[in-house]
Amino acid sequence: MKIGFIGLGNMGSAILGGILKQGNVKPDDIIVTDKAQMAVQKAVEMMKVKAAPNNMLVAEQADILFLAIKPQIYEPVIKEIASCVKKDAVIISIAPGKTIAWLDGLFGGGKKVVRCMPNTPALVGAGCTGVCANNLVSEQEMMQVMALLNSFGKAHMVPENLMDTVVGVSGSSPAYVFMMIEAMADAAVADGMPRPQAYEFAAQAVYGSAKMVLDSKMHPGALKDMVCSPGGTTIEAVRVLEEKGFRSAVIEAQKACVEKSKNM
Repeated sequence: MKIGFIGLGNMGSAILGGILKQGNVKPDDIIVTDKAQMAVQKAVEMMKVKAAPNNMLVAEQADILFLAIKPQIYEPVIKEIASCVKKDAVIISIAPGKTIAWLDGLFGGGKKVVRCMPNTPALVGAGCTGVCANNLVSEQEMMQVMALLNSFGKAHMVPENLMDTVVGVSGSSPAYVFMMIEAMADAAVADGMPRPQAYEFAAQAVYGSAKMVLDSKMHPGALKDMVCSPGGTTIEAVRVLEEKGFRSAVIEAQKACVEKSKNM
């Protein structure tokens, strides 16, 4: 089985690295290309994969083809490679807002298309990816795809009508969390803590809190209540967050993100 990558940006490189780390695919079975030759050279030198001189050659060889490129260049790239893709190849898109029907239509129809939405924590093996596919992808092929996508975090099947929701709650949400960590650290710096230490405290608190939600399976509200002692410091902070519209701001930002995804 040959795996092809068109695009080696942050997300493409993270997916590639996760697949190789899992150890089920040999570097010799992966062929890559990117308009940035430095990215290709880095992948060849560090990951020992094979490089192709152009997108068409990758499309010709790949049994599973990752399109890890920016949404705005999907159309020209697909038109370039459409006639080169293997008849039974599985095409995996990571573009927000690009439906399976739209992708399949550009390829001329009748293609096996998987649509997924990973996020940047894939770079550290902690990604969360929403996945859907058309009915041309067999059960066995879907198992192969899910194994690849689970190699850099967790992957979950969702109906396609929820893919824009995945963009809001997972694909784009690391940015919201990074902003919160930055704000928490800024407050700590304002109170005299050195900035590197402030980032570590804030980031570890977010990491630990997320792990508690995942490991305990408890409702986030119940976990919050466990921290909020009567008349204590935490409930005072929560009171101010509620006064400033913290939860509403997150909800509205996420809804705006989803709406943007739907209209891309």
